[in-house]
Amino acid sequence: MKIAIGNDRQGLLLKKDLLIWLSESGHEVTDVGTNEDVPCDYPIFAEKVANLVSSGECERGIVICATGIGISIAANKVDGIRCGLAYDDEVTKLMRQHNDANMIAFGQRFMYLEDVKRRLEIFLDTDFSGGYHQERINLISQIEERQRA
Repeated sequence: MKIAIGNDRQGLLLKKDLLIWLSESGHEVTDVGTNEDVPCDYPIFAEKVANLVSSGECERGIVICATGIGISIAANKVDGIRCGLAYDDEVTKLMRQHNDANMIAFGQRFMYLEDVKRRLEIFLDTDFSGGYHQERINLISQIEERQRA
């Protein structure tokens, strides 16, 4: 799978571990995050990842900051992006099944590597359920369309 990943300095260590794990798992990863441990702005990296996913250049996106919250908020400002914070295994599964999430957010300060890898695997392996959930995705798309008008 083609995956985009981005982070601010608060997500640097987790990103480095995930890059190795994703590569070993056979994924093609585009890294647009910072590689320097200096202050930087997470919205810049969220937008880069979200644009790669929104354009179809990458199938899924991963964003990482200290909590995962700010970077997910920024990613969700891009049309067509549905980014969820993966704070629980079942939530991660449901964000794919019910919300067709195409991006996932992690908080390096509050999540352990093994939990993140497990949730990322769930995120990548779980399909969208469709059905009546698609109607809700369509409603989200209509909100985006109204905001463009």
